[in-house]
Amino acid sequence: MKEAFKFAFPHTIPIMAGYIFLGIPFGLLAVSQGFSPLFAILMSVIIYSGAIQYAAIDVFLASFNPINAIILTLMVGARHIFYGIAMLTKFSKLDSKKYYTIFGLTDETFSVLVSIDIPENLSRDWVYFFITLLNQMYWVSGTVIGVLLGSMITINLEGIDFVLTALFITIFFDQWLNSSSKVPALVGILSGLLCLILFGANSFMIPAMVFIVGFFLYRFNEKGVARQ
Repeated sequence: MKEAFKFAFPHTIPIMAGYIFLGIPFGLLAVSQGFSPLFAILMSVIIYSGAIQYAAIDVFLASFNPINAIILTLMVGARHIFYGIAMLTKFSKLDSKKYYTIFGLTDETFSVLVSIDIPENLSRDWVYFFITLLNQMYWVSGTVIGVLLGSMITINLEGIDFVLTALFITIFFDQWLNSSSKVPALVGILSGLLCLILFGANSFMIPAMVFIVGFFLYRFNEKGVARQ
């Protein structure tokens, strides 16, 4: 177990900086919107999903609409279905620690787990567990720092909720520059604009996500039929 931790920790260092500095504004934003410090921290422990946590702040503050919240969560987190499928064989070979490893599978954790080459003398169960645990600890630590700063320091936090928009813009341009196909990005932009016009600013997200997921499921199925 000790050797597995020593092996796992260096692989999580790049994620540490990103998670801490994304967790801090979440903690600040949650406290500034009236959430209790404990509730904000519990969100990072139980929900543990950056995009959904930021979006959940508006969901909690809006009128009670559980169906809308469930659909939004499923649409935003739909990519994890494909992560789970890709890791199905590896996770099926793990012991009881696989349940936490499955829960803690984020984008960055997935990228590490699929790329590392674990020495045969180390336990894969413990390596996966420590990578997942360390990454969540970084996210929770960032949230705690943000909550403490928001509780102790009186600062003007107006506009800090733009951090989620900035995060998505950064991810979008990174994918645009590194992807050989621009079709996914263009489909996302066009469907978002179309649904914004048709449904308005308060209701366009879910229809846009449904259209995007439906389009790529159709395209995936069409390619499968063509190969057959």
